[in-house]
Amino acid sequence: MSTASSGSVSIHYEREGDGESVVFVPEAGLGGWSWGWQHAALAGPHEVVVWDLRGTGRSDAPSGPYDLETLVADLEAVLADCGIRNAHLVGCGLGGAIALRAARDTTRVETLTLFGTAARGEEFDLETLFAPPDDRAALRDSLETGLSDEFCETQSDVCEGIVDWRADGDATRAGWEAQVAALEGFDASDWLVEVTQPTRVIHGGADELVAPAAGRSLARGLPRGEFEGLEGAGHLCFVERSRTVNDRLAGFLETQSDGA
Repeated sequence: MSTASSGSVSIHYEREGDGESVVFVPEAGLGGWSWGWQHAALAGPHEVVVWDLRGTGRSDAPSGPYDLETLVADLEAVLADCGIRNAHLVGCGLGGAIALRAARDTTRVETLTLFGTAARGEEFDLETLFAPPDDRAALRDSLETGLSDEFCETQSDVCEGIVDWRADGDATRAGWEAQVAALEGFDASDWLVEVTQPTRVIHGGADELVAPAAGRSLARGLPRGEFEGLEGAGHLCFVERSRTVNDRLAGFLETQSDGA
């Protein structure tokens, strides 16, 4: 277990592998479990860092609300603690918004891969993804808003495993509310042109929390943005289409490492 200090707040992270650094930024309320499929695929050829937002898991949970600047500062604290000068950021939802802001405001971001992300806070509707960590039935039900019906029906054992991980590492209601407050007033529309890093925007075609059209608009607004849709996949498309996502992510990172 490793922690970085962001002011007086301790931020938990896990680090594994060698090579160029890939840092995952989670969705509001979700623990590091959410990136487990990508962590396993990339650790080795890459240094992989997974961290818990303040208010989630083993990170401290000071009273909210939080703002994007604070969450970006937490990310920078993790990078500094790891000695990472340049990172490939991979984010989902709120994590995508944090990654976008970090790409604009810091010099540490090499590339971006964004899942279920929009340019404006009003385009996020994350309420139904939250469930109390001590309510297994609610955790299971809420997965149905983040994953496609087909996945939930055909991968019930995987979903039960996810419920176990959520019960152990997701945020409480207070932590979740403090985090999503950072999306209030978020509007990157006017400054997307300042985010010049190569960016892959990947969106599930059946995303019920952030409309695919919002992802397409985000990609169009970025100077080096590319959009890729995953037909039939939900908000957590990197979970249910992990093999496809891992292949695309590895290919994207390899292309950027080659300087293409």
